[in-house]
Amino acid sequence: MQESKLDITKLRNGEASAYVQLLQLYQAKVYATCYKFFLNEEDAKDLTQEVFIEVFESVKHFKEESQLSTWIYRIASNKCLDEIKRRNRKKRLVNIANKIGLESLQNLLASDANPVKELLIKEELKAVLAAMNKLTDQQRTAYTLSKVESYSNKEIAAILSLSLSATEALIKRAKQKLLEELKKKKK
Repeated sequence: MQESKLDITKLRNGEASAYVQLLQLYQAKVYATCYKFFLNEEDAKDLTQEVFIEVFESVKHFKEESQLSTWIYRIASNKCLDEIKRRNRKKRLVNIANKIGLESLQNLLASDANPVKELLIKEELKAVLAAMNKLTDQQRTAYTLSKVESYSNKEIAAILSLSLSATEALIKRAKQKLLEELKKKKK
């Protein structure tokens, strides 16, 4: 079966036979594309499903400026790249949660995402950002350099033109204040 035999008008009209043809033509190739990104069968299967859901939902907007196959592979590549970005963002957030010591946020980020968990993560992050905003500029800078950017206390002292003991005290006070603010938010 070739692309030229696939009737895009039937796809746009939602005819089941056209969707079956589309899947027969492209499902294996889209799966192979997704598999190359993640080298994992389950991820490739999940992303292949997401690709075809998007194709089915947006085929009405396909402008036929390129071949249908090109359009489908672009959707597949974009889905894979979006998933990689999402996973990288999640890793960065887990790292920040580890540094601050927020077990609740760590647990949410480590578990599989669903809409409820995504909402909880957003709420936890808002609370962290609000607590960070309650720190003095110097506390926020020192804490960020230490816990997020992983500078040593000696390096932070040099950056802030402070003694090592003053820097350590500043970071300790920042952490205490953050934890106090976060406890207030939970009440």
